[in-house]
Amino acid sequence: MFKEGASADLSLDRRSAIGLMAALAACPAATARAMATGVVEDIRNHGARGNGYVIDSGAINAAIAAAAKRGGGVVSVPPGRYLSFSIRLLDNVTLALSEGAVIEAADPSAYGQNYDPPENYLEQQFQDFGITHVHNSLIYADGATNIAIVGRGLIYGAGLDRAGPGDHWWKRDSWQSAKALGISPRELMLRNKHEADQVGRANKTIGLMNCTGVQLQDFTILQGGHFGIIAHGCTNMAIDGVVVDTDRDGIDIDCCRDVRVTNCTVNAPKDDAIVLKSSYALGRAVICEDIQIRGCKTSGYQMGSLLDGTYRKSGYGSPDGIGVLGRIKLGTETTGGFRNIQISDCICTNSRGILVGIVDGGIMEDVTVSGVTIRDPVNHPLFVHHGARMRAPKGSPIQGIRRVRFEDCQISGADARYPCGVEGIADSPVEDVTFAGITMSARGGGTPEDAAREPEYRRETSLEVSYLKTLPAQGVWARHARRLIVQDCRFTTESNDARPAVALRHVEGAIIRNVLSSAAGKEAVSRKDSRNITVEHMERLA
Repeated sequence: MFKEGASADLSLDRRSAIGLMAALAACPAATARAMATGVVEDIRNHGARGNGYVIDSGAINAAIAAAAKRGGGVVSVPPGRYLSFSIRLLDNVTLALSEGAVIEAADPSAYGQNYDPPENYLEQQFQDFGITHVHNSLIYADGATNIAIVGRGLIYGAGLDRAGPGDHWWKRDSWQSAKALGISPRELMLRNKHEADQVGRANKTIGLMNCTGVQLQDFTILQGGHFGIIAHGCTNMAIDGVVVDTDRDGIDIDCCRDVRVTNCTVNAPKDDAIVLKSSYALGRAVICEDIQIRGCKTSGYQMGSLLDGTYRKSGYGSPDGIGVLGRIKLGTETTGGFRNIQISDCICTNSRGILVGIVDGGIMEDVTVSGVTIRDPVNHPLFVHHGARMRAPKGSPIQGIRRVRFEDCQISGADARYPCGVEGIADSPVEDVTFAGITMSARGGGTPEDAAREPEYRRETSLEVSYLKTLPAQGVWARHARRLIVQDCRFTTESNDARPAVALRHVEGAIIRNVLSSAAGKEAVSRKDSRNITVEHMERLA
């Protein structure tokens, strides 16, 4: 199968060879690469022990470097437990994890070694430390082409941190300009003890920056640190069949283009499961576009209970007191915005609903959420939010949100306080949002007082909408919106609910058509300070 004369690469024993072929079987691109180059490097031939107490990252990196030097190929990780610090992926290299292989993140405080230091120091850091850097990851690639991690092995982030310092920008009282002080951004940041303490530590399982041609397939991440997978500025990337069971973010796609996240299962009770971002980590505003999230499952069960099959409920309440996260989201970092996003055929259980929005000045266009099943959401099942936090360079304009469509979604076990919704801002209403074919069952119990509520309006806010509290609608709430469509929807409640099916505030142009709910006739739609509203075929459920 491989070229003659490939030295250590051909010394695989039978068990390792079987494991390697199994790891490559589901990844034709990696198999083709191995066949083309004739290079297969077994990490044990470079000194890896796989016994769980000797540090093996030096051997893994040596195998990667050897494969890259010969034009690329496959680096085989046989069964074993490989305790590691930073692993650096290089051009044209596939890391193949055999079933039974575990790469475990070592804890620097327990060993006399460290992870690679953070690399991406900026004059202003408009996002948290964890989002900004990738070199402080267990496995990372920076500017690499045609790379892959495949196979049914496990990556265990036992020694990774799950938190870090916050942002550093002009609106913060403590912000200083490195340029004005005549020093480098790195020098300024390292004057901060919290930043300096991060040097030598890591908080991500896989970090990618400016990479092209990326394949991540079939492996499992347990306890992924702050991020299981985070990718900045990457193009032509496919993440398929990956399982993440963690307690912070699962998969983050930031400022990327042409990305497919398919058939992944992500459990993340204390943060978002699959999230798109458009941060300033590249030092400029970059839109995140042409992204597909398809056939995935997300949840917010206790970390570890996805992998052991117990699905234990997490007691995490989150700072807003609502409960677990574990959702699919677009935001919070949104300086660049989003365009051409498709989320389809996903299952979301015991998590927050799907939230999309802009709060840092970017633009959002052409987002479709379809065929999604949401069971027992802890907050709003489907929501669009525009705010003006503007964590961005001075003078950045507020842009807009337009053409967002939710269609053919099934929602059950919804908390009656939190219907679907649209929340814009007065100087930039959300435009052209459609809810079509939405079926939602909720517990009900809304009171006349709930129906009369006027939720708090916040222009400068983060993406989360828990500040709205109980909304005065059973099915859809909309404020500061234009050209809204709600059609062919069914909103049911387990107990009587005094609120209308749809509540509109400051909405200009809406079509509400073929909606079934427990609300009657004219009472099915509440409209205040709204105009050009068409209501047709509202039917009351018996």
